[in-house]
Amino acid sequence: MKKVLIVSYSQSGQLSELVTSLSSPIRCDEIEINHKIIKPKKDYPFPWSFFDFMDCFPESIYMDPCEIEEVEDSNDYDLVIIFYQVWFLSPSIPVTSFLKSKFAQDKLKNKPVITVIGCRNMWVMAQEKMKNLLKDLDAKLIDNIVLIDQGNSIATFFTTPRWMLTGRKNSFWKIFPEAGIDKQKIKNSSRFGFAIKEAITNNLEKENKSICYGLNAVSVDEKLIKSEQIGTKSFMIWGKLIRKIGKPGDIKRKPFLALYTAFLILMIIVVVPINMIVQTIIRRINKKKILKEKAFYEMPSGSEDFRMKDFSKYE
Repeated sequence: MKKVLIVSYSQSGQLSELVTSLSSPIRCDEIEINHKIIKPKKDYPFPWSFFDFMDCFPESIYMDPCEIEEVEDSNDYDLVIIFYQVWFLSPSIPVTSFLKSKFAQDKLKNKPVITVIGCRNMWVMAQEKMKNLLKDLDAKLIDNIVLIDQGNSIATFFTTPRWMLTGRKNSFWKIFPEAGIDKQKIKNSSRFGFAIKEAITNNLEKENKSICYGLNAVSVDEKLIKSEQIGTKSFMIWGKLIRKIGKPGDIKRKPFLALYTAFLILMIIVVVPINMIVQTIIRRINKKKILKEKAFYEMPSGSEDFRMKDFSKYE
């Protein structure tokens, strides 16, 4: 019997819905699934308070682990699937903490891994960090699947923070959609489960190459790549400063977090629009280079959809 380990941490509950939809087709007599939910000893609130939210960014960007409950398991797995959120252009702290645990060192070594991301729209830098974390474990990343929030960047700039800080995700003012990932997209993620089931029952996971290729698993928005790179550098500089001032929850951090918030808002209002105009020009001049960069970040699963017809009955 094949054994699959699923690891997840869901703060709002949305990622749990994605776990259910994607994993349901894999559950069968030939495959045993064990789902390990990461449990921080001091859980993160939802909805967030504004200070709690901003107070997480220094540790998120530097991937400082939190204390999590230990997991005991004697199984040896054929495949590992990690579901994660993006916090400040990094994997969420609970997921980072799991990947730095002794359990992860033991269970993921030389194992094929599939990552599944549910987030707003900026995930590229987080996945690059995930690649490094998996490399440190000698794990083999064979697929990456990404589902992003519905609505364009301007809409989600309002709907996602509103959801995180108030818990309200309903559409409003007739122009803003419901926050989060479209429910139909979550439902349609079952196609990946069927592809995974088909692959592992034929031992294809042992080949250490994509098994979700051709299913439109991931699509990089090349317009956001440079913004993510700039944002990461900013987070690193300010995060380093704030970590020196005090530990998470330290009241001495509040003035600096407030100052950085003001700086961030100013950046978004003034710098980001200018950068978008500049990057639009650069993309036209260096189209081949940008497309090559886009293709690199979409690896290993890619954005092609030529196998979708094989799984159309699951849509």
